[in-house]
Amino acid sequence: MHLPVENYLCIELDKDKIDYLYKIYPALKDKISHDDFLDAELPFDEHFTIIGNFPYNISTQIIFKVLDWKAYVDEVVGMFQKEVAERIASKHGSKSYGIMSVLVQCYYDIEYLFDVPASSFTPPPKVVSGVIRLTRNHNPYQISDEKNLRSL
Repeated sequence: MHLPVENYLCIELDKDKIDYLYKIYPALKDKISHDDFLDAELPFDEHFTIIGNFPYNISTQIIFKVLDWKAYVDEVVGMFQKEVAERIASKHGSKSYGIMSVLVQCYYDIEYLFDVPASSFTPPPKVVSGVIRLTRNHNPYQISDEKNLRSL
């Protein structure tokens, strides 16, 4: 299988997964960074999209990293634990609306795409997953001081 990988970078922490990807997709040579996403440097000097199946235990931290990179990240499509996906996508007035909803929605339009049942995985987790899309909205609220917004 030939993959167009000119502008592609995979960030993966698990060495076994990296070895598997190299074996199955040799075109990925030099396109995989053996790194922790939370410690990764900005991967491109231009606008890019992040796509991932995000580890549930650090998904909130990943979202904060996306917010740090928001000047470059135009879109995110990701699978999260369903409760986290719902919290990010929730609307004002809903039970799950909170700080994460507010911060992300200041800079991204959110679309909840679909649920992924536990039976889709081997072994199945004890939770349902949700896939969401974040699309950069270019700060329609004219927030000039994000540091103050976060501390608020």
